[in-house]
Amino acid sequence: MERQLISHIAHYDHPIAAPVSEQNLERLLTRAKLAPGARILDLGCGEAPWTLRALELHPGTSADGVDISEHALIAAQKDAEQRGLSDRLGLHHVPAADFTGPELYDLVLCVGSTHAFDGLTATMQAIRRHLRPGGLALVGEGFWETPPTPEALTKLGADLDDYGDLSATVAQAEDAGYATVYGHTSDLAEWHEYEWSWIGTLTNWALDHPGPDGDAALAAARDHRDMWLDGYRDILGFVTLLMRRTD
Repeated sequence: MERQLISHIAHYDHPIAAPVSEQNLERLLTRAKLAPGARILDLGCGEAPWTLRALELHPGTSADGVDISEHALIAAQKDAEQRGLSDRLGLHHVPAADFTGPELYDLVLCVGSTHAFDGLTATMQAIRRHLRPGGLALVGEGFWETPPTPEALTKLGADLDDYGDLSATVAQAEDAGYATVYGHTSDLAEWHEYEWSWIGTLTNWALDHPGPDGDAALAAARDHRDMWLDGYRDILGFVTLLMRRTD
């Protein structure tokens, strides 16, 4: 099975696709205080849960979502139609790093997708190119909650300098020309809800679809479970920062 399809299936029961609760997602988006006519861009939108909720919370706004997963974009379009938001949302099947918009945006999101730009610093620089002066960025990124062991790094396939601690992560994001105006650090309950949902949803799908695809999905679920339980659990944190462009 292709990786994008596995991810799409695994996130079915937790479409936020990050260790963030619906309540905290809404709190972050509400803090943006977007006026009617504001434009939103979501780089690596997946099934666009953040974008669609932003449109609901801020009437009169419009949005563009960008992702490389056709499966996710089809789901996003269907959800937008069901929620009566399809006329305010444009979806683009293109790598986030390659997207160019005709105008600047008031809010640019990139939650859990900084890998699309090869890291946080490059992500913040890319966002800046899309953001109007004084506009807002909402970025979700991992950080080391505690120093990782060599075993954890091996499980993650990561290097120690892939992330910093929370303080270093905030400073790294700000160094590209931003000031932090709000933030949320995911707690243990959010992590557990996200991980058990990812693992369980994919496992259920695998058991319902015996055969090569089911076997591949089940193996992916078990690999993910082991990587979390025996690897980055209580080591990797996640922070979502609402940042204002400074000029």
